Order: sequence, then C-alpha cells, then structure tokens
Amino acid sequence: MIAATGVDESSLHYRGWRVVLACFLMAFFMFGFGLYGQGVYLAELQRAHGWPGTLVSAASTFSFLLSAVLVIFTDDLLARMGLRSLILCGLTALGASTALLGLMQSPWQLYLAYALMSVGWTGMGSVVIATVLNTWFERRRGLALSLAFNGATCGGIILVPLLLALSANIGFRSAMLAVTMAMVLLVLPVVVVFTSWPVGAPPHAAVRASGGGKVARHSRRALLANASFWTMVLPIAIALLAQMGFIIHQVTFLEPLIGRASAGLAVTIMATMAVVGRLTLGLFVDRLDPRLACAASMTSQAAALLVLLQSQSPIVLLMCCAVYGFSIGNMITFPPLIIQREIGSTAFAAAMGLGTSISGIVSAFGPGIVGFVHSASGNYTMAFAMCVVLDVIAAGIVLWRPGKKAEAKPSLSPSP
Repeated sequence: MIAATGVDESSLHYRGWRVVLACFLMAFFMFGFGLYGQGVYLAELQRAHGWPGTLVSAASTFSFLLSAVLVIFTDDLLARMGLRSLILCGLTALGASTALLGLMQSPWQLYLAYALMSVGWTGMGSVVIATVLNTWFERRRGLALSLAFNGATCGGIILVPLLLALSANIGFRSAMLAVTMAMVLLVLPVVVVFTSWPVGAPPHAAVRASGGGKVARHSRRALLANASFWTMVLPIAIALLAQMGFIIHQVTFLEPLIGRASAGLAVTIMATMAVVGRLTLGLFVDRLDPRLACAASMTSQAAALLVLLQSQSPIVLLMCCAVYGFSIGNMITFPPLIIQREIGSTAFAAAMGLGTSISGIVSAFGPGIVGFVHSASGNYTMAFAMCVVLDVIAAGIVLWRPGKKAEAKPSLSPSP
C-alpha cells in the first residue's frame, strides 16, 4: 500500500511535489555531469593535457560499468544508510568527482574521479529517484516520474552549453569548480528539507519484520527467476542498446546529409522533444497500460529510424529526429511503472536496482555495436536497420505477459 493513498496528490500543497522538485534537481546535475557532460570532459582534458581520446573514453566506459554494478545494491544501502544519507553521500561523491575533473594532473586521477561519479549515480540516479517517488505517489505516479526525469534531459540542454561557455571564458578548471559549487548550493538544502519517506511509511527497499525490528532484504535470485521481471528488463535493455547506438552516431550520420549546423539542430530538436514526450506521457500514463505504452514508444522509434534511412530531405530527417526524441526519455519512465504494478512495492528498489544494472550493462555496448556494423558494412544503413529490428523485437517482448498478474509477483524470501 502506498503511503500517499487517501490524500489529494493533485494538490500543489501536497508535500510529494516538493520531493519531485528535489528529484528534478538531482537528475539535472547527475545526468548533466555524469552523462551529457562526458563529451565536454573528453574535449577539454585532451586539450589541457594532451591525453589520447582512448584514455578518456576508457575511463567513461569504466564509470558506466562500475555504476551498473553498484546500483544493484541500492536497496541494501537504503536500508542501512537511510534515504537522505544515501543521497547526501551521492552528492558529496559527485561534487568531489567534478571538482577533481577540473583540478586533475595525472591519468590515475581521471579514473578516481570517474569512480566517484559512479558512487554519485548510486546515490542520486534513477533508482533512488524512482524508489522515493514510488512511495509518495499512487494515482499521479507517472506524472511525478515524468517531471522528475525531465531534469535529466534539461541537464543535457542547459548544463552542457553552460560548461562550454564558461570553459571558453574562464577556463575549464574554473568552470567545473563554479558549477560544482552551484550544484551544492542548490541541491544540498533542497535534499535536506524535502527528501524523506512519507510519514508512517518505511522505505519500500526494506520491510520491517513484525518482531525484533530487523530488516528483511529481498532475494535477487527470486527476481531473476521471475518471468515478468525479465519481460520488462530485457526489452528495455534491447531498446536502450539501440537508442544509445543511434544517439552517439546521430551527428556522424546526419552531417554528410544536411551539414554540421543542421545536424546540431537535429540533436537540439531531439532533446527538446524528449522533454515534451515525458510531459505528454506524464499527463496520461497513469490511465494507460504501461506495457502497451512502452511497446508503442519502441515501435515509434523503429518507424522513425526506418523513414530516416529512406530519406535525404532535411525537413524529413529533422522530423524523424523529433519523432524519435519524443520517446527517448520515456524509456526510463516505464520500468518503475511496470515494476510497481506487477512486482509490487516491497521489492521495488531491489527490482529497479537489478533491472537498471542489466539495462546499463547491455546498453553500454550500443555505440560500439553500431560502430562495428557501420565499419563492416561501410555505411549506416545496416547499422540503423539493426536498431529498427531490435526495437521491434523489444516491443514484442514487452507485450508478453507470462501468467496472471497475481502470479507475476516473485516469492521473495529474506536473504540470510
């Protein structure tokens, strides 16, 4: 049972919306620094130190893979540290990471900075955001998640150009330190004041036993044996693999066709439409079947890529990027909605952590696979056609509902 039941979740006075604001800021800086900002670090560190691109790229891969491992244990950390302490730990680690990126002098410091960034993902990433909002909302859960995760896209739209502009004017080191300080000043008070579990509701990452007050952690083995879990995780992982592959190679594909400026415009349009798509979905998703909505989003991405491959018209290509972008942000909104409906609240954080880890590891190979197919075939036709097929396969899998809803919940026994 969600603690928010029985209250007016649509009221602006409802405290859950302040929690949404805190989650928005967390996503803004975490995704802005931890995902979209990595292109800035690649260019600036090469320029400042002369380090090869492979060194910085390898550090990025290391960070993403380490994040995918650490996020598995989010439910354990929530149970042992508490929500606010875990978020503050993540904020501290992210702040240390970004400050070190501006101050570093040696390659080993780069890997330390990216390791700290992985800790930041654990404390401020999508699993923590989805888990806390899951406890505050029931009827407006989809809208709350959409609004909060829009912070991720806004981080890319605002933070990256800001870092580039500041780096050009005051230098990369001063830019990183200034934006890091701004992050701490904005996020720290909001987290301290607004983030908490609803009154009377224990964190759904752990359920208090009736006697002795011990915390029972849910078995990940039971989740891995649950068919409903896999028919949610596997298609999301496949779709994100295709999505990451297209996003990373988008400019390289479009630039020969429409020029560098228009290719940059295509990226801006896609990012903007991601915000619009999240907001639009958020208004209606609580009334929809999340599996059907997820399959429709995957199908729309496949259709957009298919048309993209058939056209050389700048207008059509930009429209395809807009359609594709409309569904980009929703790929991280659907998993918590499906998990809540089919697996339940008591295993929510464990399922989100494990699912996010699997999706993160699989999708990390997307850019490399698309690049390999492009190199092997000599063009992007086969590479993006592969992405179309992957999206269609993912849409088919997510529509599969093994067993009845009641049977979909795993038998979760306490871990020893």
